[in-house]
Amino acid sequence: MSIDGINNANALIIGSSGGIGLAFVKQLLQDETFTKIYGSYRNRDSSSELIGLENNYPNRLVCLSMDITDELQVSEAVKQISVEIDKLHLVINCVGLLHDGSLQPEKSLKQINSEHLIRYFQVNSIGAVLLAKHLLPLFRHSDRSIFASISAKIGSIGDNQLGGWYGYRASKAALNMFMRTVAIEYSRKSPQTIVVTLHPGTTNTRLSKPFQKNVPADKLFPVERTVTQLLAVIEKLDKGDSGQFFSWDGSELPW
Repeated sequence: MSIDGINNANALIIGSSGGIGLAFVKQLLQDETFTKIYGSYRNRDSSSELIGLENNYPNRLVCLSMDITDELQVSEAVKQISVEIDKLHLVINCVGLLHDGSLQPEKSLKQINSEHLIRYFQVNSIGAVLLAKHLLPLFRHSDRSIFASISAKIGSIGDNQLGGWYGYRASKAALNMFMRTVAIEYSRKSPQTIVVTLHPGTTNTRLSKPFQKNVPADKLFPVERTVTQLLAVIEKLDKGDSGQFFSWDGSELPW
């Protein structure tokens, strides 16, 4: 992809140990536009493929440990990056939580659990705005730059016709509001940075696996296709798009 003709671009992919994040790292490694790529992971034991890529591309890929729900870890990771480079051109936050061993999307109010709701917001919403806080110095340069967060159409309030999935829906809606607000502040403090949220479509990952049964085959994307589509959307963004919410096909989604 092209970032306004920049030949020595730097990228950070947050949540790159699997799924969409790992696919972004793989694609960017094939793009000579990017001189340095940083990929974050939360658990090294489950990041063997990412670590293997680092071993294969030791001069271009740097892997970092970072849990975005822990502000100290976010701060330390950004400091580590700042020792090596003074600017970022592309940051994509791919971290998201829909289910884990104890947490499942709620089908009704009787399944609401306050601790689970807090966890959804910590991972899907608050982590992104902590990133925005600490990454600002690396965006404050004269080159065009992009800060994108993977959201979900299900976080659109205007599009909600089915209900359910309270925590996931609300936390993604909160992510959209956080990033819209970040875009406004960045327009003053880092005016060359475009801040957007992106809906990737239903992608064949661990996150969506339990919920793929009713998804038409042509609407279930391999991760490679999802990443290609999202990079195409990112490449076409201009300053007027900052603060907006886009689908994988480039169409604008309602809040």
